[in-house]
Amino acid sequence: MNELTTDLKSLHEATLNNLKSSKANNTLRAYKSDFKDFGTFCAKHGLNSLPSEPKTVSLYLTHLSKNSKISTLRRRLVSISMVHKLKGHYLDTKHPIIIENLMGIKRVKGSIQKGKKPILINHLKSIINVINEQKIDEIKKQRDKTIILVGFGGGFRRTELVLIDHEDIEFVPEGLKIIIKRSKTDQFGEGMIKGLPYFNNEIYCPVVNLQKWLELSKIKSGPIFRRFTKGSTLTENRLTDQSVVLLIKEYLNLAGIENKNFSGHSLRSGFATVAAESGADERSIMAMTGHKTTQMVRRYIREANIFKNNALNKIKF
Repeated sequence: MNELTTDLKSLHEATLNNLKSSKANNTLRAYKSDFKDFGTFCAKHGLNSLPSEPKTVSLYLTHLSKNSKISTLRRRLVSISMVHKLKGHYLDTKHPIIIENLMGIKRVKGSIQKGKKPILINHLKSIINVINEQKIDEIKKQRDKTIILVGFGGGFRRTELVLIDHEDIEFVPEGLKIIIKRSKTDQFGEGMIKGLPYFNNEIYCPVVNLQKWLELSKIKSGPIFRRFTKGSTLTENRLTDQSVVLLIKEYLNLAGIENKNFSGHSLRSGFATVAAESGADERSIMAMTGHKTTQMVRRYIREANIFKNNALNKIKF
């Protein structure tokens, strides 16, 4: 009997680990953060957060709707549902009181999403030019330029960018191959390979700049993008994805560009927008960015062509 109890206990623990492993660490952190806010709301109003009920969740969504986008409400609903599942509780997120409430909120607020601004070619050139003007060590300049150029050139998410190791890259006559071991839409680690060709202008070429960075840093293995100490000594510690955001904002500011509506995602959306403006089709854009559905890519294409295919161009005044 004891053996059976012990065996069941170990199976239970293994099952919980499998459930946790089904989601990326960043996703689990987001669930916890979202649920913490829900828990605070429930505690303030004397409601149960776990297990909770559809009416309570619906009240929370109404509370959030005052200052949040529809996309935020949907994400919070997913987080609340997932925490319930992980803790062994059932929550009916399809209950009419939740669904109808969301539909009503959507009608009142509208569902158009205003995303972060993309980094376009003029922004990219301004950033690289202003980095070159800085009175800092050449090695730091080269790291920062390479991060931004590779991030843009490969349509990278910031988390993918900082996870690149020396073992993941290969220089070939056509340019650079980069293996992406895992990404937000590739939770099972199937991986993908991105190809970055040489640019005609070496100043803004991600391949040439990466070569220079590796020569200066003497990195032969491990993380490509690493932190510096305050004395500009390169460490072995991997750069964080938040550092990419801070770099982008810092250099946009130095270039005299309002940085409030830019983020780490601006490199990825910038690539997609510029590629669309240049006539690239959605399939080739998705092959680089790793988007699994066409919805977001088509949005980039529509925005890129808003003036190019404008019916007003046909009207003569």
